[in-house]
Amino acid sequence: MINASNLSKKYGSNSVLDIKNLEIPKGQSFGLVGNNGAGKTTFFSLLLDLIKPTTGQIKSKDILVSESEDWKPFTAAFIDETFLIGYLTPEEYFYFIAELRGQNKADVDGLLSQFEDFFHGEILNQKKYLRDLSKGNQKKVGIVAALIGNPEVIILDEPFANLDPTTQIRLKSIIKDLAETQGVTVLISSHDLLHVTDVCERIVVLEKGEVIKDLATSTETLKELEAHFAGNQVV
Repeated sequence: MINASNLSKKYGSNSVLDIKNLEIPKGQSFGLVGNNGAGKTTFFSLLLDLIKPTTGQIKSKDILVSESEDWKPFTAAFIDETFLIGYLTPEEYFYFIAELRGQNKADVDGLLSQFEDFFHGEILNQKKYLRDLSKGNQKKVGIVAALIGNPEVIILDEPFANLDPTTQIRLKSIIKDLAETQGVTVLISSHDLLHVTDVCERIVVLEKGEVIKDLATSTETLKELEAHFAGNQVV
């Protein structure tokens, strides 16, 4: 589904990403973890053609993302609030995204009705602009907007940050359903090791832009990750 080969990004002499080979199959829930500056957001930005690689390439369904836009119809993402349009209400934003993705108002209304618990009565019919919502509620809007149009690939950068515990639990259920039931390839970066091990079947650890661990999630994964970031060995 997604293949990165000889992929690097440098700013001057500073290397921020260097991935020799990374393959993510269709329908996998994939987690990317690492400390600040590890290269997580850089990788996602390259995958979304927001920045250009210094060397190498990323293919999505055999499409070179840096040379063609044919990957866009089946790919959706929410990286941060800059993806939103602050002067729109949530409803206006959802309908705007739907138009871009060939969906009508009824399609969107049907989708939104599935997320009433996730919105917790704080998003729809509030007569607020997106810029006036809390960080957590902005994130809810961005995540649900990424689901419009039934994308095959969904990319979420730090999706659990700024969300209250109830919403985090609901989000984990949404992510699991996307990958396990709908066959969507879901890529997540997170600083929260517990959440990422709960929802991802595979976890890659980046350090200074390089892949240093590639783990199939098991009952021991959380312990191994905690030991790694604590600077200890698993015993």
